[in-house]
Amino acid sequence: MLAAVLVAAGCGDGTEDAASTTTAAAGNATSTTAVADAPVPKELRFTAQTIDGAEFSGASLAGKKAVLWFWAPWCPTCQREAPGVAAAAAAHPDVEFVGVAARDELPAMRAFADEHGLTFTQIADLDGTVWQRFGVTAQPAFAFVSKFSDIDMVPGSLSEDEIATQIKALG
Repeated sequence: MLAAVLVAAGCGDGTEDAASTTTAAAGNATSTTAVADAPVPKELRFTAQTIDGAEFSGASLAGKKAVLWFWAPWCPTCQREAPGVAAAAAAHPDVEFVGVAARDELPAMRAFADEHGLTFTQIADLDGTVWQRFGVTAQPAFAFVSKFSDIDMVPGSLSEDEIATQIKALG
C-alpha cells in the first residue's frame, strides 16, 4: 500500500514554502553545543543503508543540527534543487546533511549523487520506510533537526538562501 501511495504522490511541484513548516517533535535540552543526552524522536529511530552500502543510524543525528533532504533521481525539481542543497551543505559544515533518496533503483541514486556533487551522506530508502517515518509523500521535502532534536518538516523545494534561513532558526 505504501508503495502505491508514494508512486501516486509524484514529484512535488515546489509550490509549498517555508511558511508551511510544522513541528514534528520537541526536546527540552538547553546547551549551546551538540546535546549529548538529546532525546531521540521517533522519526530518527531508524537504521538504513547508504547508497554506498554503509549502515546509517538516524539516532546519530540526535543532539546535532541536521538537514534531511528527501529526493528522487528522476524528479526535475530535485535535479534543479540539488546544486543549491550541495552548496548549502558546503556552506554549513557545522550541520550534518543527509539525503534520503527513494522511488528509484540504487544505480540511479548513485548516478544522481555523483552528477550533482552530493558529497554528504545519501540514504537509499528503497522501500520508502524513512520517508514514511517522516510523513513525506512527495519530493522534494526537508526535515530540519535542531540540536535539541526538534524536527521541522518543510514540504517542497527550497533555495540555498531558504535553507540557510531554516538552519539559522535551528539555533
